[in-house]
Amino acid sequence: MNTFEPSSVFGFFFEICKIPRESGNEAGMTHYLEQFAKDRGLEYQTDNTGNVVIRKAASVGKEKSPGVILQSHTDMVCEKNTDTEFDFSKDAIQCYVEDGWLKAKGTTLGADDGIGVAASLAVLDDDTLEHGPLECLFTVSEETGLNGARAVAPGFLRGTILLNLDSEDEGEVFIGCAGGIDTTARFRYQTVPAPSDGYTALKVSITGGTGGHSGDEIHKDLCNAVQQLARFFWNAQQKFNLKIHSVSGGNKRNAIAREASAVCILSQKDESAFAQLFLKMSGDWEKEHRHTDPDLESRLTPVPMPHTVIEEKTAARIVAALYACPHGVLAMSKEIPGLVETSTNLASVSMDPEHQIIRVGSSQRSAINSARRNAANRIESLFVLAGAEVSHDGEYPGWEPNPDSPILKVCVEAYKQLFNTPVKVRAIHAGLECGIFLDAFPHLDMISFGPTLKGVHSPAERLDIASTGKFWTLLLQILKMV
Repeated sequence: MNTFEPSSVFGFFFEICKIPRESGNEAGMTHYLEQFAKDRGLEYQTDNTGNVVIRKAASVGKEKSPGVILQSHTDMVCEKNTDTEFDFSKDAIQCYVEDGWLKAKGTTLGADDGIGVAASLAVLDDDTLEHGPLECLFTVSEETGLNGARAVAPGFLRGTILLNLDSEDEGEVFIGCAGGIDTTARFRYQTVPAPSDGYTALKVSITGGTGGHSGDEIHKDLCNAVQQLARFFWNAQQKFNLKIHSVSGGNKRNAIAREASAVCILSQKDESAFAQLFLKMSGDWEKEHRHTDPDLESRLTPVPMPHTVIEEKTAARIVAALYACPHGVLAMSKEIPGLVETSTNLASVSMDPEHQIIRVGSSQRSAINSARRNAANRIESLFVLAGAEVSHDGEYPGWEPNPDSPILKVCVEAYKQLFNTPVKVRAIHAGLECGIFLDAFPHLDMISFGPTLKGVHSPAERLDIASTGKFWTLLLQILKMV
């Protein structure tokens, strides 16, 4: 695989793929970056959070150029298919190529933002490149609330231009992004003994959803497995005396839920009618999402009878709340055609049997601070009505576009020179660390760009190989022109 071009970028990317780097577990990456700097005699600094900045002097003749910061995050979203045996705490990502795309076997690839990290390392490693004073900032825990960016202290950065290498559409440069907030609902529940004589236990499961980034792909009407599961159970509760033993689905707050399942108990005399309802409704949602989620699969499987079930009224409230919870686009931008302005993602539902709590995770995004908070409050009010305790955390600001940015003008000119076509200037609904950096370092002039990635935050994540070469060429040209 090291024969790919640019070979230096892919070489470092494949090295990174060997290092566990789930959000909160980036110590291995921090050590790798420190050793990288030591081996090359480069100045580096590590803060208490695990962020690393590596500095390199300007090339000859560029000493008076403004300082440029290349910024990327070291963590990745760790998602895998149910049938994939993989331990993100120790196993290396297994890469393969298909139709010009780099993919991973049954897991997320980690090119978000491993390819940005790799490009920064390739720049630092090459003494033939032309650039001014250079800093490469590698932040941690971006995917779980941009925590690394929040911790960057005054004095940690010296440059005045920041190139964020965490965008996912080659041929586009981003100058603004949405801010976000996480909303978590907690239902406290009691269990009661499960009925046994004359009853049967069944597992309802939905798998094979496309999933994806809850910001970049929220407008695509992808199947949300948690919501479809709730849809079925709400309808089933109207027809059958249904008991629920367990429910789970989704995983990360910033990923659209691909899979969900629940174990339920019902009278044996109702089993045939229950199966018929499931067959009809699963056919409905599979038809509704046949274009967006072609691999969607719904199953009804007999399982051993559990000893307990969730108390009936609580189970009904949870199902109703999950079914009613909004998911998707709430408003489109009135200023930028085609840009999602405000959205909400019903991300996950999970059980904590030890503490008898069911958690529902969600996240809200908006380029407008008041709209973002309003969306979070709406989700809170729904779950409060259903009897849950609700909290908000992880809020981060948006990045207000600056169409007069000097570095944007350099990027536009560089792209035109290289590829004889205009680059598209856009804002993005996904969250980037730029908003946080602008709050802390208001003097920074920033843009964000990268190669083409699809299906991020899901095992469908893939990196377009050809676009990586164009991304690399553009990066070098910008560094040369600054």
